[in-house]
Amino acid sequence: MEKGQITEKKKEDSFGAAERRVRESVERLQLSPAVYEFLKKPLHFAEASIPVKMDHGGVELFTGYRAQHNNVLGPFKGGIRFHPGVTAESVKALSLLMTLKCALVGVPFGGGKGGVTCNSLQLSPGEKERLSRGYIRAFSYLFGPEIDIPAPDLFTDGQVMAWMVDEYYNITRRYLPGMLTGKPVEVGGSVGRKEATSRGCVYVAREAAKLSGITLEGATVVIQGCGNVGGKAAQFFSELGCRVISVCDISGGLYCAEGLAVPDLLGHVQETGLIEGFAGGEKIAGEELLTMECDILVPAAMENQLTAANAPEIKARLVVEAANAPTTPEAEQILSERGIPLVPDILANSGGVTVSYFEWVQNNQGLYWDLETVNQRLEKMMVEAFHTVHRFNREKCPGGTMREAAYGYAVQRLAEAMRLRGWF
Repeated sequence: MEKGQITEKKKEDSFGAAERRVRESVERLQLSPAVYEFLKKPLHFAEASIPVKMDHGGVELFTGYRAQHNNVLGPFKGGIRFHPGVTAESVKALSLLMTLKCALVGVPFGGGKGGVTCNSLQLSPGEKERLSRGYIRAFSYLFGPEIDIPAPDLFTDGQVMAWMVDEYYNITRRYLPGMLTGKPVEVGGSVGRKEATSRGCVYVAREAAKLSGITLEGATVVIQGCGNVGGKAAQFFSELGCRVISVCDISGGLYCAEGLAVPDLLGHVQETGLIEGFAGGEKIAGEELLTMECDILVPAAMENQLTAANAPEIKARLVVEAANAPTTPEAEQILSERGIPLVPDILANSGGVTVSYFEWVQNNQGLYWDLETVNQRLEKMMVEAFHTVHRFNREKCPGGTMREAAYGYAVQRLAEAMRLRGWF
């Protein structure tokens, strides 16, 4: 596969299932039907054409989106992704997941999401900067530290956030670093933010492994993805004594039964951008690793990767969703019937929004924490959230999946906040 090419699997209805699960939670918990009406679609949605001057001298129009799903718990919060798979519907669905995620982990934000339909790997640095600034010009009226707080997502990073916060200053003449998170530390970012999603995922995986009888020392881990989330997850699992036996990215996959040399692999990826060309493992097709025998499988790439087609062949003892919606409803039913526990995305990958909250707090206070403090507070919130969901599963969703419990707990919190605020 050529560098600069992003493939996209055919969509299945895993995002649409989120709305159904919200409805089922409302019914199971006997909540007011108004709760479902408020949660089934965003409160606000915006779309804009973003003109970008390209290096060849011409101008191209890109389509950008911002969904503001629900702010009953606090300002809208959610990433901005630059990806060819960005659509109005996917952004709306992801904003719902963010609302649930924030409610679940206990941060005072509501859900939002944004994106631009583009292949960012084919953009030069200058074109990407102009697109980033153009996005803020198109949607700056929506943003602010007490209104809507964006963050990085697929194919956006701290540099993109730095361009965006600078453009926001150019427009408003106000330097408000808390208007978005995921910034470089040098311009108001928080230490520990870049790796927070991965670290939080590993904290949750550690707790789930204990309940599943998996000893982490020597446990085999397979990770789909080797970007910021997947790569850092590989590092943290390795530091816990696990053997990371397989990873993949858009260039293909690698396998080593004894465990990949994770530091060397990540150094190669940092230098080249891809795992392709790394000599420390056997080359395999990216799809192969999903059905590989292992203790822990971590989908950390795109949505709809575990499907009805491959779920019967999955041999992992535990699945931990680091990506958003990587498992279709049909696949999850198959895994449940086969007795394979799954930690859902709205719990497993909530470390990013948790440390985004920490960054926002630090920006607002003008007082910054050290890495040890950030990680201790992240671990505390992630472990508490995991065991809260586990208890809720036993007490309110007996026999149900952890996803049903996570949705139920989040919806119950949102319902109570809406009731108290007089929304219904």
